[in-house]
Amino acid sequence: MIELVSTNWAFRGLILLGIFALVALGVLIAMNIFSRRVQTARELAAIGGGNSSASSETLTRQRTEGAWAKIVKEIERTGLSLSDSAESDVAKQLRAAGYQSPSAPRVYTLIRLILIFVLPGLFILSSMLQSEPVSVGQLYFTCALLALLGLYIPTLFVRAKADRRRQEIINGFPDCLDLMLVCVEAGLGLEATLDRVGREMATTHPRISGMLTQTTLLMRAGASREDALRKLGETSGVDEIRSFATLLIQSDKLGTSLATTLRVYAAEMREARRLRAEEKAHRLPVLLSIPLVVFMLPTMIGVIALPAIVMTIREVIPAMLGEY
Repeated sequence: MIELVSTNWAFRGLILLGIFALVALGVLIAMNIFSRRVQTARELAAIGGGNSSASSETLTRQRTEGAWAKIVKEIERTGLSLSDSAESDVAKQLRAAGYQSPSAPRVYTLIRLILIFVLPGLFILSSMLQSEPVSVGQLYFTCALLALLGLYIPTLFVRAKADRRRQEIINGFPDCLDLMLVCVEAGLGLEATLDRVGREMATTHPRISGMLTQTTLLMRAGASREDALRKLGETSGVDEIRSFATLLIQSDKLGTSLATTLRVYAAEMREARRLRAEEKAHRLPVLLSIPLVVFMLPTMIGVIALPAIVMTIREVIPAMLGEY
């Protein structure tokens, strides 16, 4: 089969034509799925007029998640279940990365399955189009390696995005607490404070703004403060915000001053951020010593020891061998 492909140009053309047809079909399906949602988003933007960048980002994410959810639903209609036995752990990881959709675990499983088969398939097609045939052992080993990469690439991507999101939230949360303290001391309630701070931080810290806006919408929809704040802690994936949500719940139940609670917790968060900065500063000398040892020390040793080595080769060794 490989020899036929390598010698028959017509067969190569048919393969390329088939690949082009598959890509064109995928593009048409994607355009059909996205066109209606894009039109709806434009109408909503025209009605709302002047939405923030965070709202635009939320609409884009909802369109993407809706398209993938539709693909998952069509696949599951054929009888293939994309639910994972450890879906709770997967959903927790995806929530930490910012994917809050209920269909996110199934979409995640679908992407892994697609990559497991697509990456080896692309390698097989490329090996068929080469002039020299690939050995069976090399083909098997490369396909297995690409399948493993397709299995773990989404996991690595989700973990990296979760770490980056967590770091952004931790760095911006002390500023959020300071703004909340100002709003509470000005006389605003908790719901109005969350709404105002969420709108004010839409540009500087859009992730925190999105979480606060979602919490405000939950309260307006009829959820209790406790449920909305617990949801805030769960969706954030950050221990500091979970502790903050628990602190607000206890303050609301016990009737303590919200301003005092925010002032104390904001001071603790600023102190924690200062300690993290000092820790990074203290780590710099250790990190700088690695390139110094690897790059500069061998050069210095070479410059210092090279004359002695040359003298030893030219004079000492011949004298020891009795050549003089």
